[in-house]
Amino acid sequence: MTGDRGDFVKRMFSKSVMKQAKYDQIVTMLGRTDGLTCLDLGGDNGVISLLLRERGGTWYSADLSPETVASIESVVGDRVFRVDADRTPFDDAQFDRVVVVDLLEHVTTDREFVADLRRVIRDNGVLIVNVPHVKPRSILNRVRHAIGQTDERHGHVRPGYSVDTLRRTLSPWFTIHEVRTYSRTFSELVDTAMRFAVDRVKGHKTGGGDQPHKGNIVTREDVEKSGGGFRLLSLTYPFVWVFSWLDHLLFLQQGYKLIVRAEVDRANGPGEGRR
Repeated sequence: MTGDRGDFVKRMFSKSVMKQAKYDQIVTMLGRTDGLTCLDLGGDNGVISLLLRERGGTWYSADLSPETVASIESVVGDRVFRVDADRTPFDDAQFDRVVVVDLLEHVTTDREFVADLRRVIRDNGVLIVNVPHVKPRSILNRVRHAIGQTDERHGHVRPGYSVDTLRRTLSPWFTIHEVRTYSRTFSELVDTAMRFAVDRVKGHKTGGGDQPHKGNIVTREDVEKSGGGFRLLSLTYPFVWVFSWLDHLLFLQQGYKLIVRAEVDRANGPGEGRR
């Protein structure tokens, strides 16, 4: 069953420019993981978790909601856990690498959560964090909100982070050593359109009536129930790829996604500096 689900999420991944860009950014900052013990938090429908495990090392996965945990577990099998907003169920100094993927913006007590990540990561450990990049003047974000793609709709307790606010959130436990933004206007236009289409195919309202949730997980059952809707969307991939490529023309623009590589600040031991 896991292999079958894995093939499914990989096929979905091969049709998603956004997921591919996210994964590429993560692995570039992460480096080799052979022989390391690693944790990914927020692995979407399980495809990021699966691809990271295939790169080597011993991986654990976790997320906030039972639905997402079940989805990840169906793809990767074992070592999948549900975490609370301020504490994870892992041992002290268990991990060499921790990857947080689109999860921190869902956590109300983000500093307490980061403090606990310091507890479970080793003194020479590395933390990778991927979050929405705050762009308060963005016209595109206003359009998204107007069609119902609000932060509340997607379970965000905050719209994202700037480099400064993320640095303050990680301090004093971690020090940021590398910063990148990616996914500029053309990719985000595609993402907005695809989210709108997926909502329609899955039968979700685009207004504020739905209960907040983390992300928009597409399952095999969704594909089977859609009557070909998702297959039709997949046929647009070549056009989506070309349109997203136009991001290269906006090389001076800051992206809508922010990813950082941080290292443990050894002056602050596990749990120290909690506020």
